[in-house]
Amino acid sequence: MESQERICVEPPEVSPWDTIQVEAAELIEKEPLLRNLVSRLVCKGGTLQQALAIRLADLLQAPGVRAADLADLFAEIVSGNPTIAICAARDLEAVRTRDPACETYLHALINFKGFQALQAHRIAHRLWLDERTELASWISNRASLVLGPDIHPAARIGLGIMLDHGSGIVIGETAVVESDVSILQNVTLGGTGKTGGDRHPKVRQGVMIGAGAKVIGNIEIGEFSKVAAGSVVLKSVPPHCTVAGVPAQIVRIHNAAAAPAISMDQSI
Repeated sequence: MESQERICVEPPEVSPWDTIQVEAAELIEKEPLLRNLVSRLVCKGGTLQQALAIRLADLLQAPGVRAADLADLFAEIVSGNPTIAICAARDLEAVRTRDPACETYLHALINFKGFQALQAHRIAHRLWLDERTELASWISNRASLVLGPDIHPAARIGLGIMLDHGSGIVIGETAVVESDVSILQNVTLGGTGKTGGDRHPKVRQGVMIGAGAKVIGNIEIGEFSKVAAGSVVLKSVPPHCTVAGVPAQIVRIHNAAAAPAISMDQSI
């Protein structure tokens, strides 16, 4: 997206939307109870943009804020900013290929709160850039309450991202997450103390951050590196390293061609 450093927005080689339409027909046949839900999301002549707007609005509606109004707002933002749909398609591909629990794109669209929260963030981030900061913050807060991840609307996030499970993930205001990154549950990309300014981590391409890890301060996790589960990272990590421990230390230098975020190999 335009505000993001070192992030190149490229569409997936094959759009998942055609596959989602096939998956929807199969799910309706298998589970008639879900017919109305699926038919609203994946209607004839519909688009991924429309499906995202409807699904997020259904999830984030609140007393005094109607789903229909949210759906109109989300559809306007997504249709006016094509990179959001490109990012969403790449995120779907990331979830589908990296998580063995995800058997279809449609399953991720309907059920995966990490994916859903990330798309809500993309909309909130666009509003933040447009100086509609209160609405952006409301969407961010609502997504956190309903879906789990607490992502500041100013945070800059690339595409091809998997927030596995989503629960307990915190990403601070000045954090940057580049493309093709995997972040597991209960990860914090946090600041230190009360210091203002640029105070959050910069996570480079291909990184995997294991469950429960804490990355604190304006430090860099180098490309294709891995942070082991439960680690506390307080200083920058070079590219192509595995770090582990409290505080985290380099425990391995690994193959420069391997992206931990893609392989999802969580061994140290």
